[in-house]
Amino acid sequence: MVDSFDYVIVGSGSAGGVLAARLSEDPHVSVLLLEAGPEDDADEIKMPLAFSTLFKTKWDWNYQTTPQKQLGGRRADWPRMKALGGCSAMNAMIYMRGNRLDYDDWRDGYGATGWGYDDVLPYFRKAESNTRLNGPFHGNDGPLRVEDRRYNHELSDAFIASGVSAGLKPNDDFNGESQEGVGRHQVTQKNGKRWSVADAYIRPSLGRPNLTVRTLAFVEKVVFAGTRAVGVAYTRGGEQHTVHANAEVILSGGSINSPQLLMLSGVGPGAHLREHGITVVAESPGVGQNLHDHPVAGFLAYTKNTTDIAELVNLRNVAKWTATGRGPISSNVAEAGAFFASDDGLVAPDIQIHMAPTGFYDNGLHEPVRRGVTIAPTLVNVFSRGAITLRSADPHWHPAIDPAYFDDPRDLDALVAGVRRTGEIIRQGALAEFIAAPWIPESLDPTVDQIIAGIKALTQTLYHPVGTCAMGSGGDAVVDAELRVNGVEGLRVVDASVMPVVPRGNTNAPTVMIAEKAADLIKGAA
Repeated sequence: MVDSFDYVIVGSGSAGGVLAARLSEDPHVSVLLLEAGPEDDADEIKMPLAFSTLFKTKWDWNYQTTPQKQLGGRRADWPRMKALGGCSAMNAMIYMRGNRLDYDDWRDGYGATGWGYDDVLPYFRKAESNTRLNGPFHGNDGPLRVEDRRYNHELSDAFIASGVSAGLKPNDDFNGESQEGVGRHQVTQKNGKRWSVADAYIRPSLGRPNLTVRTLAFVEKVVFAGTRAVGVAYTRGGEQHTVHANAEVILSGGSINSPQLLMLSGVGPGAHLREHGITVVAESPGVGQNLHDHPVAGFLAYTKNTTDIAELVNLRNVAKWTATGRGPISSNVAEAGAFFASDDGLVAPDIQIHMAPTGFYDNGLHEPVRRGVTIAPTLVNVFSRGAITLRSADPHWHPAIDPAYFDDPRDLDALVAGVRRTGEIIRQGALAEFIAAPWIPESLDPTVDQIIAGIKALTQTLYHPVGTCAMGSGGDAVVDAELRVNGVEGLRVVDASVMPVVPRGNTNAPTVMIAEKAADLIKGAA
């Protein structure tokens, strides 16, 4: 018997999990969700404070960039979750949508008709169940629980006070009328525990007879009949499988896996595919191109007269969190933040600060040996563009990942200005009382050379790669405004890779929104 479903979805992350739940609401269609990783059953997944302990483990795809020229040849680690729920099961849980301007730019600048801010706001609201905020910007009955964090370190509130002292306005809703200002983050948690897409969308849908979820299923290629996608080939339990899609194949593997899978399947830049002996099904020069990410660097400083949140991980606090969902274990590490423009002439913020009450660097892989604080400006309006390219036709080989950090000098100029403004915040007000000494850079009022040295030493991903299957109407667009892959039939991409430009903010909420809207587009097409 041929294994067949109406919809075959590849990847169970922030987009794929949403799609599986929404498409299977129709009892007349059958849906298969394939996930390369296992069930999301590690205790550390539920513990907000423990998210970085998942890096470099079996839960991580363990990606690395190519050597980055502007970082002195250093490679950057790119953690990506390999389990049910995808990166929503390993992220820092910050609920952030980006700026109104971002979505209007998708529509007006790239031809992504139907993706302006007024178009997408209803889908943000549809997904959201906010425990404090409500209309016109927020939803209160969606699957994705959004709440005020149940623990706040004193350094986080000191940072907010110092931001206000430095001229930033207090902001208790970065997703409301205005993005600018300084405040606490809301988080995708439920009662102090992580609330991933697996929790919000997949598990509540598992009782439906028309939804099948297969974990440990590694998809190797899309199967085509001519130029129509008719299924996928995958391995599971050491055996090869092929599954037929009666209606559509939907790739939701993210900004690395989706373009890689397209290229392995014959959709991409023709010359590049032929180099690897891959038969070209459809010439699509934009596949894998337009890669960009939010680079983050900034200040590490030693603290005094306070704690480091890393030292609060103990049995007593774990027991408190287990019983009540409260205490330091419910911290998402990046507790507070800010948005501002690096130059007065900009129409929207290009700098986002992530503040953590610990010395968090190199993805938190270095255990603090002295109490510290991280105040990390992040560039959220990025000009540099890199690419995902194949290193082999073997699907088990990682592709080459080149985000081209700071290759466009405007990016470095903006982040230098952002670091300088961040230094003004650190040196005054409530936070200054807790600062014992600078760490990196070696001064709290650094020179431009010291700032650049710090950026080269500290820059890492903010886990927000986008753009490698960009939507729009231009010649390099990989998908159209309905997320259908150009040049073929029966195939869509639904994940962060379709964003033509990264939003000014964390990308989990926008990815969920994309999937919510895509589900309606797919249902409408059917």
